Amino acid sequence: MRLVLLICLALFGLPATAQTHRAGVFDYYVLSLSWSPTWCALEGDARGATQCDPQADHGWVLHGLWPQYHRGWPEDCQSPHRPPSRAMTRDMADIMGNAGLAWHQWKKHGTCSGLSAPDYYALSREAYAQVTRPAVFRNLTKPVKLPASVVEEAFLKANPGWEADMLTITCRAGRIQEARLCLSRDLSPVPCGRDVIRDCQMKDALFAPIP
Repeated sequence: MRLVLLICLALFGLPATAQTHRAGVFDYYVLSLSWSPTWCALEGDARGATQCDPQADHGWVLHGLWPQYHRGWPEDCQSPHRPPSRAMTRDMADIMGNAGLAWHQWKKHGTCSGLSAPDYYALSREAYAQVTRPAVFRNLTKPVKLPASVVEEAFLKANPGWEADMLTITCRAGRIQEARLCLSRDLSPVPCGRDVIRDCQMKDALFAPIP
């Protein structure tokens, strides 16, 4: 039995979850944009998060820039770089909603990028800035129910050059949750791996307006 197992491992390799994740070893990035009103409705409001204050005026916020394998993803890597300072994480709150998320994203995903914390945050900001977020969603005045495919189509229309297999829309608890775009290491849009390209199939997902 042990011999059979060793042969199988030699032929097929270890699954991503069993690999030792090494900083800088990955295939592409996933840029995840979270619809802030959804997070606030499901978690943030109960926490009294400042991100959910109506004056914050958050729509699509940066959830994270995630190193990704073609199958699976690395996380919590041993990084040779120093962790970010409080000032660094605080400075990301304008596009991430809060400093706590910025710290969490560095610890879980940024450490696997192979970059220093300042460079990882700078690359995350660059990736976020190059996405045109459809203006139509900021103009909503009341909650609507719509197919998740409508959200995807809006992003594709606002960003010429993207293809449907480079973007996925996710849902959570019956609501539109995130838009996830797959990017090369130089931040060019690329087709997503099969672990990522799993579109929400809901026809009546709730989409709440910005307060």
